[in-house]
Amino acid sequence: MVNPMYGQRISTEQAVQIALQQVSGEVMHIDLDMENGLLVYEVFILTPPNTIYEVEVNAKTGKIVKIEQENDFD
Repeated sequence: MVNPMYGQRISTEQAVQIALQQVSGEVMHIDLDMENGLLVYEVFILTPPNTIYEVEVNAKTGKIVKIEQENDFD
């Protein structure tokens, strides 16, 4: 039997809105990636003091997985 939920995920726009609720700033880049077997949106946000944060959002549930400050512009 095929699971009807398989492959369904939140949209990129939803992931951006979720990330911006946690870290205010300008979205610089978005990736869809696998992290430890979990599909996540990686949203990179530039904050006013020129600090970049990576916010990982679970692509299926929309929950925040991780927020970390980036040390460089890679």
